[in-house]
Order: sequence, then C-alpha cells, then structure tokens
Amino acid sequence: MRAFIASSIGVVCAAAAVLPLSLPDGMTDSASAAPASAPVPVTAPRLPGSTQSLPLVPLEPAPATPTATPPGSPESPEPPESPDAVSLGLPARDVEPFALLGVVWNEPEEELHGRIQVRTKSATDGTWTSWQELEAHADAPDPASAEGGKGVRGGTAPLWVGASDGVQARVVPERDEESGGWHKLPEGLRLELVDPGEAPADDFTPQARASSEANAALAPLGALEIPAQDQQETREDLPAVRDGAEAAGEEAAGEEAVDAETVDAEAAGEEAGALAPIGPRPAIVTRRGWGADESIRGSFLYTNTVKVAFVHHTAMSNGYTCSQAPALIRGIYRYHVKSNGWRDVGYNFFVDKCGKIYEGRAGGVAKPVMGAHTYGFNANSTGIAVLGSFNSTNPPSAAVNAVSKLVAWKLGLHGVNPRGTAVMTSGGGKYAKGAQVRLQTVSGHRDGYVTDCPGSRLYAKLGTIRESAARLQGR
Repeated sequence: MRAFIASSIGVVCAAAAVLPLSLPDGMTDSASAAPASAPVPVTAPRLPGSTQSLPLVPLEPAPATPTATPPGSPESPEPPESPDAVSLGLPARDVEPFALLGVVWNEPEEELHGRIQVRTKSATDGTWTSWQELEAHADAPDPASAEGGKGVRGGTAPLWVGASDGVQARVVPERDEESGGWHKLPEGLRLELVDPGEAPADDFTPQARASSEANAALAPLGALEIPAQDQQETREDLPAVRDGAEAAGEEAAGEEAVDAETVDAEAAGEEAGALAPIGPRPAIVTRRGWGADESIRGSFLYTNTVKVAFVHHTAMSNGYTCSQAPALIRGIYRYHVKSNGWRDVGYNFFVDKCGKIYEGRAGGVAKPVMGAHTYGFNANSTGIAVLGSFNSTNPPSAAVNAVSKLVAWKLGLHGVNPRGTAVMTSGGGKYAKGAQVRLQTVSGHRDGYVTDCPGSRLYAKLGTIRESAARLQGR
C-alpha cells in the first residue's frame, strides 16, 4: 500500500489542522526560542524557483522539566525505549525565503507511523505561527506505471504557508500497539522548503513550445488562456481527443520522446462520437499562463481514455488571494517534481476559490493525460484539485460551478455521463491490484483511496456537481 501517515486522528487528505503535539520527555522543544542559526543556502537559483532540502535529525536530549513541553500541550508520552524511536526534527532556524513546505522520505511504499508538525516565521513581520500538522499524501503515481519507478519518494501533502524565512519541525513516532514499543521512522526524512519564484522569463523554450502545441487545436501557440466556447463550437475539440499523443508531437530535441504508454486516443474520440453530449468548454489558464517552468518536467504520458473524474482538495490554507493561485500551483508543481520525484505535477487541473480553472499536467487539456492524483486509479481518469481545505469550510460556489463546467466538458469529450458509473481496474491501494471496481463517473478522492479528501464539505457537493454537469451536457 502507498505510504501514508497512520496517526491517531486518522488518515485524511492533507488537512492542515493546528494541533498541539507533545514530545517525549527528555527531548528539547524550543517552541518559543528565536532561531539563531545562519540561513541555509538554497539548492537552486531563486528564479524561477528553488528548493531547500533539510534533513530531520534526532532532537537533542534535555533534562525532563516542565519547560520541555509547550504550555497547553497534552502530557508527554513516555521516553522512547530505543535510539531507533527517537523523535526527529529541525530546531527553529532562519532559512532562505520560501512559501510552501512538506516532508519526504526515501521509500514511497513505506508507511510513516508518526505525527509531523511544522511552524514557520513570517518574512513580513517576523511572527511565528502555531504548530500545523502535515497529513498523508495519497496522491501518487501507480507503482506499475511508467512513472512509478526509480526516484519516486514517499511524502506528506505540501502546505502553503506564504512568504516565510524561518522554520521549525518535529516528528514523533507512534506506539506499536502489538509490541508496545515505538515505530521506527522511515529513512531519509527531510523537510522540503519551496520558493515558487516568479513566472519564468518570457522566452519560448522548446519545452514550453511542446506544452503549448499539445493544445494547438484549442488556442494559438503560446496562449496564456484557452478561451471558453459554447456547446456547439466545442465539437471542434473532438479532433484533439482523436489525435491523442500524435497531436502532441515529439518533445524538444534532447528530451525524451512522448511516452504514449497505453494510448488509444483515437478510439476514445470515436467512442465520444460526433453527437455525444458535450458541455460548453470553460476558459482554462494554460501552463504558460500560470508560469510553469517547463524545464523541470518529464515527457508527456497518456492513457486510453477518461472514464472517471476524481475531485480533490489541496488541503492548503483558504486564506490565499486569487491573484496568488498561480504561485500556489507553481509551488505544488515544484514539490511534486523536485521533492516527490514525479515527472510533472500530479493533478490534471486546478480550480481556485474564485472559479478560475488551470491546466495541470502537461500533454493537452482535451487529451487523456495520465496524472498522479489517485493512487490505484490514475489510468483512464482525470484529477481536478480545488485549491483550499474543505473539511470544515464550505467550498465557494464559484469553485463548485467551475468544477461542474470542467467535468461536463472533459467527460463529454469521452462520451461519459456525469450521472453514470464506470468499471475501473485498481492498480493497488484501497482495492487489491487488478480488482474491478465500479465507481461513479464523478468521484471524490476518498472513493478511490483511504483518505478524507476532498474534505467532507466538498465531497457533499459532488451530487450537485454531477447534476449540474449533466445539465450542461444537455442530458
């Protein structure tokens, strides 16, 4: 099973709850201490982005005194019984500016039995946040796919924290209920600090050209946005589906050729048919529009068709402004590629709280691009991530409406009824590998994996999304 954080509060899709976390007695917790260390050098130029990778180390033993536990925290558990169970962390310190973070480890299949919390210092006013807990990241490539091999790492969901220049982290292992001892933490735990940077300079590189050409049937080369069209005009999108990987063309010289692993896009287009109900195409901000650094991604990857749309939330703060959405997406993109070791950002589409839709993984918005969004069901599906956390907050109506429009168009291109169901073959995870699973054609992440994603409040809107999408298709 894919690595996940098995905690006492349950596995959820990247909720960012602010909770106290006590350390084992005898472990230093400098929660109120000012960082004294020098800034950590970045590992890449500041523009168009950078990642600082900081190993988590055993926390230094200290006398067991009441000050070892922050005020308001629950009682500390008993001390670890072996060096292998020592809590890991990163003392409070100044670092180079960043805005998004997460924790990764070496083996993607290894479970992390523990709790991870972070706190950050604002680069604007120098104040420290409360502790925020990182949660499981069950968005991942299927292990048997062309993307699921060497270089992929386990990790938490990324957390957007805004402009920050200080950080502190701590990881406490959980008790093994069977042995009574402490679980051993995975090897290679490290904190990833991501600066999304600005959009790359406006030089149309071969890689950027390839991504743009994948949408050539829908928008001019180099367009920042694919324009909306009414339902009748959307019939013109069908050739983009039929042509599949061939329309995407070869990648730039020196880059791997397009990987059409299981492409049968022409059959997918024929299945859709000239008279199939297709919703109006919504406007979609292209990768160039949100400032993707195309030099860091891998080649395109396609699947047979699109039978199911999985709805996610990114579990980040809802306090971002819509003008910040491109930076959030650039941060997630860099984390997925540089920190998790994926070929590209995992989601096929993003939707912000103002209802704007963004192209995610490269390869063409009308084509059956294989994502890395729902472990076990990435083949023959598309992943739509709403920026925000919706466990206890209602999703904005603008975002729900945008998802409905996107679903109506995307599923319509492949002849899929948003009110229907589809049989999917599991690649592992919640369901045994090879199992035939019937899912609704508009499903939540939790339907395909053991997670609370897309949050209870957004999940409750899926019925509305199905009905609205079906009406937009004219059904």
